[in-house]
Amino acid sequence: MTEPGQSAQPRQRRRFPNPWIAVPGLAAGALAAALGWIITDISCRPKACPALAVVAAAACFVAGAVGMAVVLVLVFRSIAEWRDQNREGTGTPGR
Repeated sequence: MTEPGQSAQPRQRRRFPNPWIAVPGLAAGALAAALGWIITDISCRPKACPALAVVAAAACFVAGAVGMAVVLVLVFRSIAEWRDQNREGTGTPGR
């Protein structure tokens, strides 16, 4: 039985972002933001639309970072599944 004030479920520790996913995702976002800024800045007259360049850079950052993070999460999950299958002996046929 649990005492009053205690939860019946075990306490879970806090999960931190995987640096192998977060760092490349942020780097891809930064590169996408730079590319969006440069393309928008080049396509406008000098000093004519800096606000549009900032908006384009922010949108490109979000799209690049989220896209790269999704791909990396899928890759890491598939690698983990492949490792689990190889440990169980149900991995690649013909081995």
